[in-house]
Amino acid sequence: MPPVRHKSRLSKKEACALVASIILWLAVTALFVGMRPEHFILAGCIAALFLAGGSAKRLVVALLPFAVFGISYDWMNIVPNYEVNPIDIEGIYNAEKSLFGIAGASGGIMTPNEYLGAHTTRWMDFLGGVFYLCWVPVPIAFGLWLYAVGQRREYLHFAIVFLLVNLLGFAGYYIHPAAPPWYVAQYGFEPIMDTGGNVAGLAGFGEITGWKVFEGLYSRNANVFAAVPSLHSAYVLIAFIYSLRAKCPAWMRAALALISAGIWFTAVYTSHHYVIDVLLGIGVSFLGYVIFEYGLMRLKPFASFMSKYASYISPAPHYTKINKQHT
Repeated sequence: MPPVRHKSRLSKKEACALVASIILWLAVTALFVGMRPEHFILAGCIAALFLAGGSAKRLVVALLPFAVFGISYDWMNIVPNYEVNPIDIEGIYNAEKSLFGIAGASGGIMTPNEYLGAHTTRWMDFLGGVFYLCWVPVPIAFGLWLYAVGQRREYLHFAIVFLLVNLLGFAGYYIHPAAPPWYVAQYGFEPIMDTGGNVAGLAGFGEITGWKVFEGLYSRNANVFAAVPSLHSAYVLIAFIYSLRAKCPAWMRAALALISAGIWFTAVYTSHHYVIDVLLGIGVSFLGYVIFEYGLMRLKPFASFMSKYASYISPAPHYTKINKQHT
């Protein structure tokens, strides 16, 4: 199909869509979640960049999948998942012990996170914090790098799959609400609604560095009963998968692989996730990739939409047919 020509100036239709979208987002957030300063800051930045036109407008449109991800996460506060289905606390704990249990010094069986929690070290506390800080910034940085070097097709595929994996994971939270390992250690097997977030094993990083970044992050946790699947384990893996498809230096691929493995280990080491959660997070990553690349992209209407989307965010229309089979 011929490429879609786009103008650098803002059209009336685009302006109306921008205003309507921002009003809808802020209205729903104000009514059901509660406004925070960052909501106004983000809305102002989006409007300013979009109204600037040209490359700034294209960047805003390109980042829409990440914006939808953030809004979706925030909106999970509207209906907590534990109001939809029962919380799994003891069942997943026993399943973890049955599948991956480790014999403790006293002869009992421990879950891997319990075993690692009894064998912590300062250097693992530090490295674990470093790895966990990468879970969102690194995939976003990878996407921006693809965008900046002109690999817009690869960027767009990565961004849409990133969003799709999140939506699959969020659906999993509602289908099967589950408590993280630290919850069992602190509260046992009884469900306590509206439980606040907890840094758990990541506290060691704050003690070493004096930087309380995780305390701030987990104080705004949308829901602590959202451990299955582990999306922490998915994000950098998605970036690694697309680094294999894109034109990337070998060091970047190696770094993404290392960070992925580091996050998987840290998730269990810090008692934020069971091994089961991590494996399901990895599985959701591949599921989202397969659904998109081998399902949605084979549908002509969707492939056409992606072609127009990629043409819109490209400085010069050069986007080729993207529904072609990849080798």
